[in-house]
Amino acid sequence: MCAARWRAEMDKITVRVPATTANIGPGFDSMGCALALYNEITCEVLPAGKLVITGCPEQYQNEENLAVQGYRAVLKRLGLPQEGLALDIRANIPVCRGLGSSAALIAGGAAAANLLHGASLTCDKLLEVTNEIEGHPDNLAPAIYGGLTASLVEDGKPRTVKLPLSPALRWVAAIPDFELSTHAARSVLPKDVPFADAVYNASHAAVLAGALGSGSRELIALALRDRLHQPYREKLIPEYGKVKAAAEQCGAIAFCISGAGPTLLALTDDETFAMRYAKACEHLEHHWHIMELAVDCEGIRAI
Repeated sequence: MCAARWRAEMDKITVRVPATTANIGPGFDSMGCALALYNEITCEVLPAGKLVITGCPEQYQNEENLAVQGYRAVLKRLGLPQEGLALDIRANIPVCRGLGSSAALIAGGAAAANLLHGASLTCDKLLEVTNEIEGHPDNLAPAIYGGLTASLVEDGKPRTVKLPLSPALRWVAAIPDFELSTHAARSVLPKDVPFADAVYNASHAAVLAGALGSGSRELIALALRDRLHQPYREKLIPEYGKVKAAAEQCGAIAFCISGAGPTLLALTDDETFAMRYAKACEHLEHHWHIMELAVDCEGIRAI
C-alpha cells in the first residue's frame, strides 16, 4: 500500500507501548528489557495549529509533552509539515519509577506518526529519531523492538541487538509509593570511575548477556553485579537494603535497580517467589507493590 493511500485512510491510530527495565545491573545505559505493563496512546490528526491532549496532568498538555515531541520528530525526519494533533494517553506505566515511562511516551508518539504517514521508517530509524530526544537508547530499544536488547551509541547514532532470553526467568518488580527522577539519579554518579571498575562492569555485562539467554542461576547471580551506578544510587532509595534482603531471603537469583530507580527488580525461576516476596515486604514503612511482569517480546504495536 502506497504512503499516500495509507495516509488518506488513516487519520487516527492507537499504539501500545511496553514498560522497560534498563541497565540490568552492569549494562549501564546499554541493556534493557520490555515488560508486559503498557501505555496506550491514541493520536488523531487535526487541522494545523490545534493541539488537544487528554489523559495526563494539565502541566503536560502542551508541546513539551514527550509523546508530542516524538510525533513531531518523526514528521520532521520525514520532511512533512507539522500538523494539529489530538492525543489521548492511557498510562499504566508509573512515572519516575525506573520503568521507562518517558521512553514509552517518546516511542509511542513517534511510532504513531510513522504509522499515520506511511510507515516508511524502520525500527532502526525510529530508534535514531527517538534517541535524539531521550539521549540514551537502553529504554527506547526494548520499547521499540521488544524483548531483551543491548545498545550502543557511536558517532551519535544508536545501534541495538536483540538478545536471547531464557523463558524460565521471571522478572519481579518492587514498585514503591515514591518517585525518583532520572535527573536526581544521574546527579549522584561520579564523572570518572577507577579503571578496575570499568573493566569489572565490561566483563560482567558481557557474561550477563549470555547468562540471561542460558538461564544459568550461578552466572546470572555473579554477572548482575555492578560498580558504575548502583552503589551510588541505592542511597537515594529508602528501604533499599530491606527490600534487597527480603528478595534474597525469598530465594531471588539476583537483584538490581530498575533503570534509575526507585523500582527494584528481582530475577527468579520460582513461580511462588512473587507471593512470598510481597508477604516479606508487607511490614515495611513504604508500600512496595510487588508485580511479576512477563517479558514483552514484540515491542510497540498498533492495536
